[in-house]
Amino acid sequence: MGLRGFISSAYKLQVGHPPGAPFFMLLGRIASMFAATPADVARMINSLSAIVSAFTILFLFWSITHLAKKILIKNAEYNVATLIAVMGSGVVGALAYTFSDTFWFSAVEGEVYATSSLFTALVFWAILKWENEADKKHANRWIILIAYLMGLSIGVHLLNLLAIPAIVFVYYFRKFPITKYGIIKAAILSVVLVAIVMYGIIQGAVNMAAVFELFLVNTFGLPYNSGIIIYLAILATALIFGLYYSHIHTKVILNTAILCLMMIIIGYSSYSMIFIRSQADPPMDQNDPETVFGLQRYLNREQYGDRPLLLGQYYNAPMVEETEGKPTYTQIDGKYVASSKKPEYKYDERFVSIFPRMFSNEPSHIEVYKEWGKIEGRKVTIQNQNGEPVAEYIPSFSENLRFFFSYQVNFMYWRYFMWNFAGRQNDIQGHGNAISGNWITGISFIDNARLGDQNKLPEDLKKNKARNRFYALPLILGLIGLIWQFRKNRKDFSIVMLLFFMTGLAIVIYLNQTPYQPRERDYAYAGSFYAFTIWIGLGVAALFEILSKKMNGMVAASAVTLLTTAIPIQMAAETWDDHDRSNRYAARDLSKNYLNSCEKNGILFTNGDNDTFPLWYAQEVEGVRTDVRVVNLSYIGADWYIDQLAQSAYESKPIPLILKPHQYLQGNNDVVYVTDRVKRSIDLRRSISFVANDPKSKVTPGNNMISFLPSRQFTVDVDSAQVMLSGQLPLRYASMLSKQLDFTISKSYLLKNDLMVLDILASNNWKRPMYFAVTVSDDNYVGLSDYFLITGLAYQITPIKFGSTAGESGGIDTDIMYNKLMNEFQWGNVADSNVYANEDIRRMMINYRSIFARLANTLIEEGKNDSALKVLDRCVEVIPYNQVPYKYFILLIAEGYLKLGEKAKAEAILTKLGRLTEQYLQCFIALKDKGKDLDYEKKLYLHVFQQVVGMERRYGDMAKAEEFDKKFQNYYTLIAPSLKQE
Repeated sequence: MGLRGFISSAYKLQVGHPPGAPFFMLLGRIASMFAATPADVARMINSLSAIVSAFTILFLFWSITHLAKKILIKNAEYNVATLIAVMGSGVVGALAYTFSDTFWFSAVEGEVYATSSLFTALVFWAILKWENEADKKHANRWIILIAYLMGLSIGVHLLNLLAIPAIVFVYYFRKFPITKYGIIKAAILSVVLVAIVMYGIIQGAVNMAAVFELFLVNTFGLPYNSGIIIYLAILATALIFGLYYSHIHTKVILNTAILCLMMIIIGYSSYSMIFIRSQADPPMDQNDPETVFGLQRYLNREQYGDRPLLLGQYYNAPMVEETEGKPTYTQIDGKYVASSKKPEYKYDERFVSIFPRMFSNEPSHIEVYKEWGKIEGRKVTIQNQNGEPVAEYIPSFSENLRFFFSYQVNFMYWRYFMWNFAGRQNDIQGHGNAISGNWITGISFIDNARLGDQNKLPEDLKKNKARNRFYALPLILGLIGLIWQFRKNRKDFSIVMLLFFMTGLAIVIYLNQTPYQPRERDYAYAGSFYAFTIWIGLGVAALFEILSKKMNGMVAASAVTLLTTAIPIQMAAETWDDHDRSNRYAARDLSKNYLNSCEKNGILFTNGDNDTFPLWYAQEVEGVRTDVRVVNLSYIGADWYIDQLAQSAYESKPIPLILKPHQYLQGNNDVVYVTDRVKRSIDLRRSISFVANDPKSKVTPGNNMISFLPSRQFTVDVDSAQVMLSGQLPLRYASMLSKQLDFTISKSYLLKNDLMVLDILASNNWKRPMYFAVTVSDDNYVGLSDYFLITGLAYQITPIKFGSTAGESGGIDTDIMYNKLMNEFQWGNVADSNVYANEDIRRMMINYRSIFARLANTLIEEGKNDSALKVLDRCVEVIPYNQVPYKYFILLIAEGYLKLGEKAKAEAILTKLGRLTEQYLQCFIALKDKGKDLDYEKKLYLHVFQQVVGMERRYGDMAKAEEFDKKFQNYYTLIAPSLKQE
């Protein structure tokens, strides 16, 4: 879940994004109690992350000094010089992690990763404390504490469980003689323990509860939740008896193991909050895990699908069989009824491989697989859907591994590692090109050899606040510490290496990430970076040992500590500006702008988590526009979410629906085909009812019963009086209202998401205004775009056919839009040069420029030139070039100025745009072979340059137009040959 979603969930203990983080939300709830006003809640929860991050650094310091002391201080004899070196190791290593890119980012946001890092630091420090006291009578208390911390950490994030192998080896090295077979046994045990916790406790406990619940309710007719209560009673009894038995018979190991199991379960019990809160049906109740079966799906993140790990299909594998898998149970009439069964697929065995890394069949992913894996494949013959033989290519296992190492390991892990210890190019999400999101060092000959001449980068990339150069100094110091520990203490080295591997490459293997992730994923590997900073700290001790042999020990210790402390100081200096979130309120203010784009009691369709959670934050925490019902289009295909729409949420009344719960349950009407059996328009309400009730709406391809709509053309009657009396539109539109909406759906089938949008439209009967957020893709408009009226950051569905012009959907009310943009909307301090406008903010602001431009140009068409000029000036003021560099949409602002005769203002924009565009084109030319994967950017900037030429010609500056045109032709000649032919 994103920052705002966690804040809103924690503030009122809602049920957040699966698999949830109940212990973190409890901590967040405590932190929120210190907020003086609801607007301070976000600050308090961010402060919680800062506090736990500070403790993470403290425990890291203690862990580094413990490991350094074991090597430097022999037989408990030490002098002041050695003590300075040990302390210096702890300070430098801990500060290096403090100011590393990934950890610092997590330390100042209200997400789980800072708290997760604290648990990793805590359990690693605790096992080192046990190591010191292992021979004492009550040393096992540290092991039991670790088990409890592990249990609590499950309620934050599962990453902490990957410290278990390191803990096992600390125990093994301390308690047993080291042998080859002993190491193998310890390794196997560590893997088994991770599996026991992940699958035996986290999933197994809930799975067993589900077995008891299903059996006792369905077989014996007991009330709901009886099975859970009886299961918990049996579990508690078994644990208590085990403790009693092991204590009476002095079975220390068994007693300790049972205590550890109890501690894990007690910590894990924070998940009971999810179950309990869901029973109360709060407004945010994601996945509705109020039954044990819902909790199963919630914990397993089933809505995100599966990925093969050890054995699975390649991306182009033909499916040969579909079978029914695990059922989904629903509470009906006192029983649990299997409402649907999750399909399972069998693929052509020729396309199945061990360790499959390229499994997604999404076209965009396949292109990346082919590029990164350099796939040629082995030719085979398969049958297509018509039974005809066609040629297909099976990727080889070596190509599969090439993708794994080049993309998943190198690009999606090593790149992030180097961000933290070598340097970062910028904050633009990278997908493999040479100018976005790469690691750099700041050392020219290294960076230029990999990425092309960095001096040729455009000014906005050179000035990007996330351009951080560490000159690889943290990396070098860490490698020194790694080698030194390897030579001096192989046991401790293997422990740190295990922690480094399990929280790094092991996660890469487990996640099996597909291309085009929605965001950078470096936070997943924070534990690995934590382990490396231990070696950075030990690098200080290594340098001290080397220098102390050649000079006075005090001088060596002081010099090394002072010199190496400069490394984290330099890291802090480089990364301060892009981790400073002070006075940045863009997400909050923009979410308010979305809500305030709607009239009272509006229904607003949004697109995915990033668009929706900030709006929920504004409503849940700050109480902004709670009359508006936010409908997340990514969720509306899920039965649990549709159920919640039919409930009240604060001031928002339930949304009526035609489809009944049993008709939109998972497995029912998941896909509805759109046909043209009827060659005329059909009333939408009747069409939805036809799908819901008429058996003729079921067609049977194979053995599947699938619904269909009998026409592509639909009508919705308009209640004009209802529209005007409810204040959905100003009175001036009364004469323009149509008697009905008449629209066509071009898709051949609708998913449940689209069907529910149509159901809401048909059921609403114009009682509440309905909107699509401007960020929603036109694929989700279900043919309604001609009836849109833009009202800020939302398109209102109106009974007026405005049509679409110049690629813009619907119409625009200049009075409404002028008031919104000029008076009502807030801008989150984006114009303040001291506020870091990251990539997300810049992207949002570019959308705003488009809206400003559309309003200004419409005002010009209406003859309201004075107002248009104010709008253009306002756009330049609140979204300045130095914060959001000029891109394509600024052309519309410049053109607006030219239409108004404000040539100087237009030229100021075009000059900056032209200069930046030329810098990009020159950069593309300089990159040469390193400019691959930049075709879109090359075409975009050539197009921008061409538009500047056309604009200068249209508005009379022929000399400048000819000058730009010559440059354009020259750039086109140099760049066009490098573009892929389509």
